[in-house]
Amino acid sequence: MSKKENYEQRTEEILLRIMEELGVELVDVEYVKEGGTWYLRSYIDKPGGITVNDCETVSRRLSDILDEKDFIDDSYIMEVSSPGLGRPLKKEKDFKRSLGKEVEIKTYRMIDKQKEFTGILKEYDENTVTIALDEETVKTFEKGDIALIRLAFDF
Repeated sequence: MSKKENYEQRTEEILLRIMEELGVELVDVEYVKEGGTWYLRSYIDKPGGITVNDCETVSRRLSDILDEKDFIDDSYIMEVSSPGLGRPLKKEKDFKRSLGKEVEIKTYRMIDKQKEFTGILKEYDENTVTIALDEETVKTFEKGDIALIRLAFDF
């Protein structure tokens, strides 16, 4: 396990206990380097949406525990936020919640002369995602070919 994966996993374990107490869902944890600075980002959600107060409460509790455990060697900036409208589908619960809804898929390589697809999420398993492009056309993608999958939204 890489240092990055270890930090994410240990942070997720801490956050899951906090989330359970607060009735909030942990969407994702990422430890990334941007412009020479490390960021430990946690994305949280709940029915009706997340407020600034929710983010502050989680941030304070997480910060205290991270200070106590002190397992991250690098200096970093910690952020707690909502996943936003363009939140990617990553986990089983994300796919389950999105069944029957319109999703956008971006692929790493061209498939049928395109890299972006929009359709209704019909099925998924650990290796594939199937969407209905229209009433007659169904397309199955290998998860390894998918760069991004998220709910489609129109403004």
